[in-house]
Amino acid sequence: MHTEYEARVLEVNKEELVKKLTELGAEKTADFDYRRRVYNFNPATDHKWIRLRTNGTKTTLTIKQILDATIDGTKEMEIEVSNFEETDKILNELGYVSHTYQESKRTRYVLDGVEIDIDTWPYIPTYVEIEGKNVEEVESMIDKLNLDKTKQTSIDVQGVFREFYNIDIAKMPVVKFGEELDKKYLVNNE
Repeated sequence: MHTEYEARVLEVNKEELVKKLTELGAEKTADFDYRRRVYNFNPATDHKWIRLRTNGTKTTLTIKQILDATIDGTKEMEIEVSNFEETDKILNELGYVSHTYQESKRTRYVLDGVEIDIDTWPYIPTYVEIEGKNVEEVESMIDKLNLDKTKQTSIDVQGVFREFYNIDIAKMPVVKFGEELDKKYLVNNE
C-alpha cells in the first residue's frame, strides 16, 4: 500500500477559494460527479474498507486503511476497473455487499504540483482536500491558500461526518443529493 499525504480543511467558501486559486495561477483540471459504494472486509476490519468509485469516466477499486489521523496516516491500494456496475456484481458474487451508496461533487485544481479538491457532499458544508507528495507540501499549500488551520483535519470522510456534523453515514444505506437527511442517522439520537 502507498501512503496518501492529505488534509482536509472544513467549511470553506468555494467562491472565495476559487478566486484565490485563480489569482495564484492554479489550473482547474476537472469537475467530477462521484458515485461510490463502500464494502466492509469479511470479516470486518477496523479502519480498513473497500471503495468502488466512479466519476463517470474512470472507475477505481480501492482498499483504504487508516492507521492514524495524521496527514500521512492513510494507506491505499488502488486499481482501475472498466465498469462500476459490473465490478459491484463481481464483488457481490465474492461475498462483498456494499453497506452504503454515496454521491459527492469535486472540483479539482493543481497548484505547484499539489492537488486541491473542493468537495461538496450532501448534508454538510463544502470542504477542501489538499493532497501532495509529502507532509511539507500539504502544510505549505494550506498556508499558501491562507486556509483556517483550526478547521484542518486528516480524518476520513466518514469521520468528518461523524465527528464534526454528528451524522453517521456508515449506517446510511444512501447518501445522495436531493434527499432529506433522516434524523435517525444523527449521532446524538443513539
